[in-house]
Amino acid sequence: MLEWYDFAIFGFLAPTMSPLFFPDDDPVVALIQTYGIFAAGYLMRPLGGIVFGHIADRIGRTQALRWSIAMMAVPTVLVGLLPTHANIGASAAALLILLRLVQGVSVGGELIASITFLVEAAPDNRRGLHGSWALFGAVSGILLGSAVVSLVEAFIDPQAMSDYGWRIPFLLGLVIFLMGRWLRSILAVESPKGGGVQELPLKRVLTQHLGSVLHLILCMLLYAAAFYVLFVWMPTYLSKIIPTPVSHAMAVNTLSTVFLVLLLPVAGWLGDRFGLRTILLLGIALLGLVAYPLFVWLDTGSLVAALVSGLVFALLVSWVQGPMPALLAQTFPSDIRNTGVGIAYNAALGLFGGTAPMVCTWLISRTGDIAAPAYYLAALAAVSFVALSTLRLAGHD
Repeated sequence: MLEWYDFAIFGFLAPTMSPLFFPDDDPVVALIQTYGIFAAGYLMRPLGGIVFGHIADRIGRTQALRWSIAMMAVPTVLVGLLPTHANIGASAAALLILLRLVQGVSVGGELIASITFLVEAAPDNRRGLHGSWALFGAVSGILLGSAVVSLVEAFIDPQAMSDYGWRIPFLLGLVIFLMGRWLRSILAVESPKGGGVQELPLKRVLTQHLGSVLHLILCMLLYAAAFYVLFVWMPTYLSKIIPTPVSHAMAVNTLSTVFLVLLLPVAGWLGDRFGLRTILLLGIALLGLVAYPLFVWLDTGSLVAALVSGLVFALLVSWVQGPMPALLAQTFPSDIRNTGVGIAYNAALGLFGGTAPMVCTWLISRTGDIAAPAYYLAALAAVSFVALSTLRLAGHD
């Protein structure tokens, strides 16, 4: 939860930060450049998955969890202290990119260690529910970021937000770090399947399970993109493209994210009850089908349309995501699970998750069609549906 607060606030603050670090005459170009930095952090996730996966498989899941938060907190606070382009020119953007890359390595290891820890500790008939708690924590962190940004924007006028207000959520990362250190210090239970591997897990994954890694990436295309389009980029879409007042856009996004957080464990439980693959396929199919009509409805600028669409997206994304951790854990043997899942998961999130806001902004700017993101989601849904239908599992389904 704590790492994801730090990582997500960058996405929510992109419209405010873009002219401060990329003072381009075209605000759309500046926004695309800022989302490019957002994506850069995600492109470092595979490296984080390899590094922390190695730690988790050879030393232990909890050790990987403890080490990840410090690697996130320091660059987050430093972002809040960065001078802007007006102060140091292009060096500001270069420093922002560097700090974002360090954040990406941290996030690439934290969630995977949580997933494997929770699923391995769960009874066989509760793996879907237990695995969904990892996503519950991650999305709760993003929800916290959305709420903090919403509160800051509600109490600070736009000029003050541009002058100093954008720094506040980043500097609060220090408080988050201290909380995380305390929580990690009391986390003393280790998964019985974590640690103790003598050979290099990465070598075994790449030589014996590369096909599974590539197949799993295809399964996760919609999983990776949907959340970042519909819950991280959506406030920018509503406020800059529709347009809707920023405060309304953030409020709708926060409420929709609350709904998603509450539904994720329900979706995990449904996966245990009716089959993980069944619920995932149903969610993928429905989300691919309803994306276009909901985006067309959003174009009306109606607050009701934004709210109802957000709630529908939350329901379907919970089905696409909630059962996924348990299914991921069944794709690789336990002794290389953290490394295998980490490479596949972070490659999918790096290539199709973190880049999604940039891709959607670019699609709209090139086509002039504000429903273009729906076509992108539908295409990813089609690929994910076919790939998931043919995925072979190491464990039971």
